[in-house]
Amino acid sequence: MAKKGDWVLVQSTILQPGRRAPQVPEDTAGVPLVQWVKGRLTADADAGQPAQVITRTGRLVSGALVEEAPAYHHGFGGFIPELLKVQEGIRRAMWGGEDRP
Repeated sequence: MAKKGDWVLVQSTILQPGRRAPQVPEDTAGVPLVQWVKGRLTADADAGQPAQVITRTGRLVSGALVEEAPAYHHGFGGFIPELLKVQEGIRRAMWGGEDRP
């Protein structure tokens, strides 16, 4: 359970599929428009349950509690051997001869 004042991520649906703008692509129109907002809880809440947060800009936003202490979960992927070859080629072109650190 997340406690009042904890930094959390909440999710809410802004528009259902049938309410999307007519000019959006068909595959986009078929899914809801969802927002994720980070903020401090105004009251204790359990994951998946309705919660209300105050954002850093002072907005009051409601949604389902998704995550406590949210962090970034992105990366740049795995090692790509071809990119190493490109890097080595660039170093040779810039400095000539052998690779340098």
